[in-house]
Amino acid sequence: MAERNVNYESTSDVKDKLEEIEQAPIRQDVDALIDQMESELQAAGKREAFVNIEFKNPKHFTWFLVCFASMGGLLSGLDQSLISGANLYLPKDLGLSSNQNSLINSGMPLGAVFGSILISPCNELFGRRWAIIIALVLYTIGAGLCAGAINFPMLIVARLILGAGVGLEGGTVPVYVAETVDRRIRGNLVSLYQLMIALGEVLGYAVGAIFLGLPGNWRYILGSSVVFSTIMFLGTIFIPESPRWLMHKGDHVSAYRIWKRIRGLDSRESREEFYDMKTTLEIEELEVKQGGTRRFPWIDLITNKRARRAFVYANVMIFLGQFTGINAVMYYMSVLMSQVGFDSTQANYMSLVGGGALLLGTIPAIFYMELCGRRFWALTMLPGFFIGLIFIGISYELPITNTAAVQGVYLTGLIIYEGFFGSYACLTWVIPSEVYPTYLRSYGMTVSSGWIFLTSFIVTYNFSAMQEAMTKIGLALGFYGGIAVLGWFYQLLFMPETKNRTLEEIDHIFEKQTIVIVKENIKSSRETIKDLMHLRFRKVATDG
Repeated sequence: MAERNVNYESTSDVKDKLEEIEQAPIRQDVDALIDQMESELQAAGKREAFVNIEFKNPKHFTWFLVCFASMGGLLSGLDQSLISGANLYLPKDLGLSSNQNSLINSGMPLGAVFGSILISPCNELFGRRWAIIIALVLYTIGAGLCAGAINFPMLIVARLILGAGVGLEGGTVPVYVAETVDRRIRGNLVSLYQLMIALGEVLGYAVGAIFLGLPGNWRYILGSSVVFSTIMFLGTIFIPESPRWLMHKGDHVSAYRIWKRIRGLDSRESREEFYDMKTTLEIEELEVKQGGTRRFPWIDLITNKRARRAFVYANVMIFLGQFTGINAVMYYMSVLMSQVGFDSTQANYMSLVGGGALLLGTIPAIFYMELCGRRFWALTMLPGFFIGLIFIGISYELPITNTAAVQGVYLTGLIIYEGFFGSYACLTWVIPSEVYPTYLRSYGMTVSSGWIFLTSFIVTYNFSAMQEAMTKIGLALGFYGGIAVLGWFYQLLFMPETKNRTLEEIDHIFEKQTIVIVKENIKSSRETIKDLMHLRFRKVATDG
């Protein structure tokens, strides 16, 4: 972790400075800080570069940068689903065994685990923007090698490189968006990343269908993501660095310059958020100085109580998102379709049904997550996809001779499961991106992103063996469904509400003891039950 421009000689100096910052009269200090930053900005001079673009309305800039940054989700989803179509032809062309094909499928999430290890060094050394660009280079190299693979080892290496890009980008983009957008739309816009993943997955199934009749079609399928990574690379060149990262690195003038471009300073709220950002980072720096862990920031994820609560909370939510089976279903979509009676061609086309349901299910989160809140979203969506798993389980118990009934019930369950999961999955990106302290955010996201893809690898690699050992209904309803039920109770008790809070305000939530959060959640649940009994549904949905 790089040194920052803070230097206090003793513990007493640190405590005095902390008290001074915490007790400062906010409004007066906000105006004074803005005036000071304006003077420093004028003294530094205006920096011009060919990649700088300006919008009269800062909101338009926000949408521009979020659009291109979130295209990383499109790439991630695309490369997850492309392998589904390739699965029908790739093993025969390269003479792969069942175990080798499982490794090919799980190679990308395994590579993403290694890519996640790159998050903190790339983010700390180069910044959010350059970390995204590096990820795109890995994407392009990996996709090109996939298209040209001539044997199993080459394809494994290609999938690992591709996965490294997915891991690095997946842990950086949500943080970049969370650090740059308005708190009132943060949950919605970070959810846009999951929407782009879902869109990418649908696009991947469509690409598989487009190249279905061509000889060596799997090469075109797997190599097609080069087109999208190139487009995103060209757009990413024009997005600015995260102002919070620049502030974290001590470059206050550059942080202020970019804040003016992407957020503006006309509103009181924007000015106060910049003030909070600067003073909170100073407090974090002083606490790190006092605690003596400056050289080992990873330790703070465990020893710092506030960081530890966020660490546990974020990674349990990721566990619930992955071990309810979503990536195994997406990677093996065509195979699962063939198991309920569709031939190879039909299975490829019918995969669009599951991918389309995931995409449509993600859309409500874009518009309503910030209105309804994280708790309401989690506690409502998780039971929804459990119901979908029930239908899937029932389809496995129907007589195989009644193909139409089996396919109808299975597709109904798949649509419900994918639809509700599309909205729920947004939380696995929103929550880790917002709960860690700023000085630990890249380190926390390294672990959380790695955990996302490690669990994805575990679930995907073991899918065939687990289905054989547990039976289809046992895996779908017993294992995936059982975790969903346990997860619902965990969320009911331990999940705090972070909607409509700045990243600095979220610090105060995780400073509370876990038992305090549990008591608040129990009290909130009682009030919710009363509201439901009195049919006050709007209050339940909007109060969180």
